Amino acid sequence: MKFLDHLEEWLIASLMGAATFIIFVAVVHRYLSGLPIPWLQDELIQINTSWAQELCIYMFVWMAKFGAAYGVRTGIHVGVDVVINRLATPWRNKFIVFGLLAGALFTGIVGALGASFVWDIGHTDQTSPDLEVPMWLVYLAVPAGSWLMCFRFLQVMVHFVRTGDLPKHDHAHVEGLDDELGAKA
Repeated sequence: MKFLDHLEEWLIASLMGAATFIIFVAVVHRYLSGLPIPWLQDELIQINTSWAQELCIYMFVWMAKFGAAYGVRTGIHVGVDVVINRLATPWRNKFIVFGLLAGALFTGIVGALGASFVWDIGHTDQTSPDLEVPMWLVYLAVPAGSWLMCFRFLQVMVHFVRTGDLPKHDHAHVEGLDDELGAKA
């Protein structure tokens, strides 16, 4: 499980960092292309960065789908649980398990419908406008991210049934920092 956790975190961070860098380069390119320096304008106009926006949109879609699964695993999704937390423990536990199963069912269905769509579009010649990549690769984020999120709902539910604990995100805790500080001491 640690491998999947780290892969998920690495993918999200890499997509976020790469998208930020690509947009930064495209904005600097656009700004410098507008400066009234003839030789600079001539050189920069020859460089085409029209693909940057499309690529970043696709990267953010992938990042959001995998980020949602990360949110389920770590407990950072916003939830309204005031009524649930006021229930007696047996009823509270039943509602929590029901909610987690409902989340797993919903994301599993979205994943299955997304996979069907990807399968259908994979048998066409449809490509993206600027990058000209097959659109099935772009839409593959829907079933991949949804099924990972479904798995995370089931993982949290099994952990809750076994221990009674739900993942809680502590905003003050930085994962790995304790190890780093312990190594320096």
